[in-house]
Amino acid sequence: MSPTNEQHGPQPSLTERRKAATQLDIARAAAELFAERGPDGTTAEDIAHRAGVALRTFYRYFRGKQDAVGPLLAAGGDAWRALLADAEPGGDLRITLETAVTATLSAPGAHGPEQLATTRGLLRAAQDDAALRAVWYRVNQESEERLVPVLARLAGPGADPLDVRLAAAAATDAIRIALETWAATDAPATGATGSPAVLALRCLRELTGGITLLDGIPAQGN
Repeated sequence: MSPTNEQHGPQPSLTERRKAATQLDIARAAAELFAERGPDGTTAEDIAHRAGVALRTFYRYFRGKQDAVGPLLAAGGDAWRALLADAEPGGDLRITLETAVTATLSAPGAHGPEQLATTRGLLRAAQDDAALRAVWYRVNQESEERLVPVLARLAGPGADPLDVRLAAAAATDAIRIALETWAATDAPATGATGSPAVLALRCLRELTGGITLLDGIPAQGN
């Protein structure tokens, strides 16, 4: 892996890393409590206590209890963009996208299945919680926006900016729809049928089928 972030800039500072670690601790505490009690039965005070931080620290990072799970919901998109950021430009962009999607959603590593199980629980809870759904949609919108420059670099300077945006939107929606569909079932996190990786690959291929950029023929911008 490259020692840079997805924008190929400098590494985060120690302060930024500590801030991210604290946010993730709070996010995990919120997800645990939502699983135990549901969002309605959980307060910001409960989350702060579980995370071992002061309530003022909680509100320094998050506006409300549902917002606290944002870092967990965003983790998959962050990992996917990191894989794409390390890919070399000039290759088959469709294959690059499909490879990154499969690698990210195949529950790799010791915590992969646990992370997917957490996402499933949060998406199920979001069905009855408008604020939690809003966090999920916001996370996906932000992920799409951050994906645009990553795909633009991979596509090269001759790519039509509209095609790049369409590809970013379609790819983001493919993963979102796949995770929502999987979360509504009892299908396993891995396997040949109904897993997030399998569903995402199907969604990606169907949603991006008409995007010229992914057929290896970049359209020229005006």
